[in-house]
Amino acid sequence: MEIRGKNALVTGAAKRVGREIALAFAKKGANVLLHYRSSHQEALETAAAIRSLGVRCDLFSADLSAAGGALKLAREIRHAGLAVDILVNSASLFYKTPLNDTNEHALDELMSANFKGPFFLSKEIGNQMAAAGGGTIINIADWSGLRPYKNYAAYCASKGALITFTKSLARELAPKVTANAVAPGPVLLPDDFTEEEKKSIEKLTLLGRIGSPSDVANAAVFLAGSRFINGAVLVVDGGRSMM
Repeated sequence: MEIRGKNALVTGAAKRVGREIALAFAKKGANVLLHYRSSHQEALETAAAIRSLGVRCDLFSADLSAAGGALKLAREIRHAGLAVDILVNSASLFYKTPLNDTNEHALDELMSANFKGPFFLSKEIGNQMAAAGGGTIINIADWSGLRPYKNYAAYCASKGALITFTKSLARELAPKVTANAVAPGPVLLPDDFTEEEKKSIEKLTLLGRIGSPSDVANAAVFLAGSRFINGAVLVVDGGRSMM
């Protein structure tokens, strides 16, 4: 797909990895539909950075943890007279969930943010893309969805569900719409990690270093530009999953 001139909807795009993805598409000439939940000030700042690149940026706020929020977002975009050519489901929730300490609320919260939201938004936007003649969906998963690690069972399960859904989506929407996933490894560690913890993570990658949000953004742009990749999971982890 030619990215320049297309409309890219990026969820969770106000900050962190989502921000980098939105900026990466803007640098390729795409107009950005910037979704955020509550980070209003950060969203305004990201939108200004995107517009400085000479493309359009429209802001949309919605809570995607429930089906109604996803449908509301799709409806507001349609009422604004905009069509989505590229959907990047980047909004995500991450925190530790040791198995014996995980309650129903934590499981529901992580599954809703990391799986239910992308499911219903992809369903709505994907069908619109197919009716319009084509498009592409990129889900930002996690390498732990393929190789779960300890103390994050609920989080890993939510990302595993997203990976499986991506493959199902590729079948459901083919041949007009493609669906792929990016599975990042250690590219943006939690703020509360100590230097010792960071160094231990670095040693667990084949490249001996931690990646950056731009590595994930570049992978998303690559998949969006491909015409013959569908149902794939692109692991961006510096070789972490091979250790």
